[in-house]
Amino acid sequence: MNTIENEVAQMEQKEKARPVLKLETERCIGIVIGSIVYAIGFNMFLTPEGLYAGGFMGLAQLIDVFLRHFLKLNLGSIELPGVIYYLLNIPWLFVAFRTMRRRFVAKTLFAVTCFSGLLTLIPCVKGPILEESIANALVAGLLCGVGIGIVLRMGASDGGMDLLGMVIVQKKGHPSVGKINLVGNCILYAICLFVYDVPTVIYSLVYMAVLSFSIDKIHVQNINVRVHIVTQMEDFQRLELEIMGQIGRGVTRWRGTGAYSGNDEAILMVVVSKYEVRKLRAIVQEVDPKAFVLIDEGVGVVGNFLKKLT
Repeated sequence: MNTIENEVAQMEQKEKARPVLKLETERCIGIVIGSIVYAIGFNMFLTPEGLYAGGFMGLAQLIDVFLRHFLKLNLGSIELPGVIYYLLNIPWLFVAFRTMRRRFVAKTLFAVTCFSGLLTLIPCVKGPILEESIANALVAGLLCGVGIGIVLRMGASDGGMDLLGMVIVQKKGHPSVGKINLVGNCILYAICLFVYDVPTVIYSLVYMAVLSFSIDKIHVQNINVRVHIVTQMEDFQRLELEIMGQIGRGVTRWRGTGAYSGNDEAILMVVVSKYEVRKLRAIVQEVDPKAFVLIDEGVGVVGNFLKKLT
């Protein structure tokens, strides 16, 4: 190892050694809050309207209908979709435990448990709260999307097709999580189209569209951001080391000269996910409060760039 590699390795070890109990406790609280928001949207707006979610949750709803109406099982007031959803996730949680980071899998298990438990414990209302089906679909999509987005922001997954997609991408490298979700939901709604009427499927698709939009607004982890940092520090290497060690991103630098002042400057460029921007800004503020920071969101990246799925 050369000197730079040694210093970056030391910085990474320092970052790993920082207290994580408080941070992870806050994230677990966030997971519980997100699960509550999701359960309210699902049991109070989606299910009473007779609409269907996508992915594993939609499959759990179909299995519940099959057990109650086709097999004539008397389950009373027990809400089974949450229990079925949990059972469907168990095999993929086991696979994820063998292939993905342990902390991520532990938080995902906690999130799936919260989702399933709250969906089972929070009773469904007798009928739709709002008069219009489209209104119930919109509110359900908004609440469920915000709930899932919060869970994703806490560094966990809500399970289901997202977890399945992450496992497949982790093992195979292709296709994308979004494509896997799309294929799974197309199959699910095709089944619903044969079993139920067209308006039910259409309103369910409206729910999914609002759900996806809400998740994207809350969860920003996979939005690429290019950051330029202009600093007049003579020893700007400390700033580079802090970025590489704490965030784990590469830094490109070049020299510049201020057109007005004529002062020598260093220009650092780093590409991060939007989720990492706040930490990057905190590092720059701590090391060089006078630095000029330019942030470009939504840039396309091709090549050796780590997509941090977890």
